[in-house]
This record gives sequence, structure tokens and C-alpha cells, in this order.
Amino acid sequence: MSALHIWGFERGDTEMRLAREAGWRRSELVWERVMEAGNRAWEDGRVMRARWLFGLGDRIAMMSFDTGDPRRGTAPAALARIHMQRGRAAKAKAQIRRAIDEWAGVGAFIDGVEIRPRARSSLFHLRMEVRHRETFHDNLRTRYRKFAEETRETMEGIAGEGPSAGHRHFGRWRGEKPNIFDDTRRVLSACLLMPDAPKG
Repeated sequence: MSALHIWGFERGDTEMRLAREAGWRRSELVWERVMEAGNRAWEDGRVMRARWLFGLGDRIAMMSFDTGDPRRGTAPAALARIHMQRGRAAKAKAQIRRAIDEWAGVGAFIDGVEIRPRARSSLFHLRMEVRHRETFHDNLRTRYRKFAEETRETMEGIAGEGPSAGHRHFGRWRGEKPNIFDDTRRVLSACLLMPDAPKG
């Protein structure tokens, strides 16, 4: 992916147009793309590239996202993972403390998420969602709280405050990534755009 595409200035960038039409700021999708690129670099063993991209993602989040937005904790957790892998325990500890502090408000964030209608595979499923909207939303929030709890366990494992949880994050992003731009995508990106533990 080119730097131009990451920044969303390419002509014909349909995803950026859809995000903007949905009320997202450009920085939100740029952050998402930068974090995706950092995770791919980590998977490819390009650790310094991953570190630079996660650092950039951290700066974007600090400048663009409000206090209480769990995405502010994702890049510090990613950086902590890298520092720990490189034997820099003090730096890892400082970053993971930041991540855990930012994660403190995730429950309130999930309670207030706006859930926009999803595309459904059949008219039956669409009608069921409309008829039981509150139940559907409650179930979705419960699912996101589970994601958030797993992310907290991963952070605590990196911090040495609990066992290594072994949860998958970026490995699940490809399958879980919503195709609409609402708060659910913000929550899932916060939970899943951090690197998985190195294999082996």
C-alpha cells in the first residue's frame, strides 16, 4: 500500500469517501490504515518499520481522538509488544501502563456506541433485526465487551500483571472488520489492531 493511499488522498479512494460520508474524520481512517500497515510489518519481521508506524499511529490518536476513546490505547500496547520482544523492559512497561490507563474507559465507550443498520443476507434477517433491535444491540455490545476484556488481558500479560493470554488480535481483524463506519468499527479497531505475540 502506498503512502498516498494510507493518507487517503488517492483519487477514487472509495473507502475514504464512504468513511467521510458516514461522518468519520479523515484521521480516523488514516489511523486505521497506519495500524494495519504496522501490523503487517510486524508479521513480516520488519520490526523497525512496525515500530515507526505504531509510533505514527500513537501520534495520530493523541492528536485526533478524545479522552476515553479506546483507540488511544492500541498503539502504546503495540509499541510495548515490540519493546518487550527487543528486551527493552522499561520502555515496554511505560507504554503498556499508558495503554492500560487509556483502556480504563472502554466499558463506558461501548455502552454509548452508535450501532448503524447492517447489510443482511436475507429479508428475513433484516426483519428480525428491525423487530428485535434492542436485543440485537445488547447482544452486540456484550460481544464487544468480550473483545475488550480479551484486549485488557493481553495488555496485562505484556505488563507482567497476569499470565500471557494468547488472544489473537490482528489475526482476527481481517474477519471481524465491519464494512460500515460506525462506533462498532471504532471499538473493534481498538481491540484488534494490535500485534499478536510472535510465533514460537
